[in-house]
Amino acid sequence: MTDPHAKIVILTGAGISAESGIETFRAEDGLWAQHRVEDVATPEGFMRDPELVVNFYNARRAQLPEVAPNAAHRALAHLETHHRGEVIVITQNVDDLHERGGSQSVYHMHGELNSALCAACENRWPAPMVMAPGDPCPRCAAPAARPDIVWFGEMPYEMDTLFAHLGQADVFAAIGTSGNVYPAAGFVAEARRAGAHTIEFNLEPSAVGNQFQEHRTGPASRTVSDWVLSIIGRQ
Repeated sequence: MTDPHAKIVILTGAGISAESGIETFRAEDGLWAQHRVEDVATPEGFMRDPELVVNFYNARRAQLPEVAPNAAHRALAHLETHHRGEVIVITQNVDDLHERGGSQSVYHMHGELNSALCAACENRWPAPMVMAPGDPCPRCAAPAARPDIVWFGEMPYEMDTLFAHLGQADVFAAIGTSGNVYPAAGFVAEARRAGAHTIEFNLEPSAVGNQFQEHRTGPASRTVSDWVLSIIGRQ
C-alpha cells in the first residue's frame, strides 16, 4: 500500500506512447527506419545536412495531431490530481501526450517537438508546424533556429532538478523504457539510494530490470491504470 502522502517520481519512455501510435526509436518501419540515427539525431548530422534534420522533425511534429493520449497517460494525470503527495513525471519522449492527457508536472529531459531552440542565444519558442534551416530567432534575430531536441552526445535538460526529485522520491516508477540509455538508465539506482520503492512497467524486463523491486508486465494502458487505481481508488 502506497503512503497517501508519498512523493511519486515517474520516468516514462517510448513504450507509453507506442500504444497511441507514436513510432518508437526501434520501429522496423516508419520515419526512424528511413534514416540513420547519426544523420538525424546528432549535432554532427545537423551540421552536415540541416535541411534533412529539420524536415525529419517537421514530419514527426506533423504526426502529433493524428495521435491521442491513451489510458496510461490519462491515468498518470488522474494520479497527479487525486494523490495527496507530489507526483512528478519525467519523460524521455518528445511528444506532448502527457500534457494533452492532463499532467501538469512534466519534465521533458530530451526536449519537445513543439519547441524551437536558438543555437546562438538558447531562446526557446513554440515551433511552427514547418520549420526551415536558418529561421531567425524571435529574440536575437540570429538565423540559428533548430529543433529543441536533445540529440545523442548532448546533455539532457534539467538534470540537477531531476536528480533532486529522485533523491526525495518515496516511490519511483519506470514505464515503457528500455533501460539502455544513460543517464535515465541510472535513475532507478538513484531512487533506491534515496530509499524509494521501485516499480517497472514494461512489456518485458528492461536492461536494468534486476534493479527494480517490483515488476508489472503488459501494456501500459492496462498495467499503469491498474496501479493508479490501487493507489487512489475510483476517485
